[in-house]
Amino acid sequence: MTSTAAVPSAPGARPVVGHLAAFLRAPLAFLRGLPAHGPLVEIRFLGKPLVVVCDPELTRAVLVRDRVFDKGGPLFERLREAGGQGLASCPAAEHRRQRRLMQPAFHHSRFPGYARIMTERLDIALRRWHHGQTVDLAVESRNITADVVLSAVFGTSLDPGLHGRLAADFDTLLAGFTRHTLLPKRLRKVPTPGNVRYDRATRRVRSSMADLTAALRRRVDAAADGAPAEDNLLSMLIASRDPGSDLPALSDEELVDQAVTMYSAGTETTAGAVNWALFLATTHPAVLAGLTAEVDSVLGGRTAGWDDLPRLTYTRQVLTEALRMYPPGWFLTRQTEQDTELGPYAIARGTVIAYSPYLISHLPDLYPDPERFDPDRWDAHGGQPQVPVTVFGGGARKCIGDEFSLIEGVLMLSSLLSHWRIDLHSHTLSTPRLPQLTLNPGPMTATLTARRHARVAVR
Repeated sequence: MTSTAAVPSAPGARPVVGHLAAFLRAPLAFLRGLPAHGPLVEIRFLGKPLVVVCDPELTRAVLVRDRVFDKGGPLFERLREAGGQGLASCPAAEHRRQRRLMQPAFHHSRFPGYARIMTERLDIALRRWHHGQTVDLAVESRNITADVVLSAVFGTSLDPGLHGRLAADFDTLLAGFTRHTLLPKRLRKVPTPGNVRYDRATRRVRSSMADLTAALRRRVDAAADGAPAEDNLLSMLIASRDPGSDLPALSDEELVDQAVTMYSAGTETTAGAVNWALFLATTHPAVLAGLTAEVDSVLGGRTAGWDDLPRLTYTRQVLTEALRMYPPGWFLTRQTEQDTELGPYAIARGTVIAYSPYLISHLPDLYPDPERFDPDRWDAHGGQPQVPVTVFGGGARKCIGDEFSLIEGVLMLSSLLSHWRIDLHSHTLSTPRLPQLTLNPGPMTATLTARRHARVAVR
């Protein structure tokens, strides 16, 4: 190894806790301050070092070299407790096999079908609202995205009882995720009320998904006996065979891993992106006016569908800028599997590397005036705007559902504004003080007013 430069340490570490207090006090501001100390910066949490990548090119190198910088570290240890070895959390040695099995479900030819599911579930959800109703958009948006995911993955609409259990359990997991990631193992095992709730929620999430997967397998088996075949993502995985043995390619446990992964990834991230877009547009009247004008022109009061996407260009710009400012996966870790080099630095095997799409998305060299909400920076002059770098990862492990999420986000944001005028209560608008697993806004209380031209029954 030829590199000799030592990774600089961030200033301000305190005895024992290191940088943890500063991180917990204002994590986003803490991350924005790290690039001033170098392209790689070491921070410490409770005595454990963590090397944060602050340079976009070095971040790309980490993402591309996924066998050297494998998914690992305390964050992925927590993810695997509920999600097992699903596509998002499995090690690189297993990832290629899983990716090959799942890739056909995300071929571009399948997106019109997924869009039809999105439109159908959006239409049903938005027509349940009524004029003058006050809602929490954070809850309502997540209900919609969960319904879409279950319909696309399992071929079933959302059972109210199941939804209630899953939503409550995922709330518990998200609320405790950051704490459980940062706490030493011995403290996570102490049977405090919070730890007990977290462990029980983890078990129930997997149990609920196991029940759904078992029911779907029964339907797939019935189809093999002559019933109509189902056309959904998990049915494809159930029917997949190992080319060498003709046995099922995935075990029941692996199917549950994928189900948990797809539900969690497809629910929180899209709902959060749409809510940030509404949040930011509401506080920027000119953006809201342009967004509403496009929605009215294209949709005229109806729910958006696949054929509308090419004309909802400004809507996608607004969503893309919201993703840049507040990317859902805001802080992620990798485990270094061998002695290596990263830029001018020597990185020893076992080093935990962290990268932050939030940090990268706020570098002024990449995005001038990065704290300004400016959808026009994504104007592609009639084409589709690019996705902010690192927001959906990169390399072989780039998010397989990135386009699914963007399509759903555009359809959802435009449909909300097509049917309803959404007046957010200003006292509820706040950025998250301590982000959880995903960088989503908190409660978003809003009053709904039916648009005059919307085909909505006003009660």
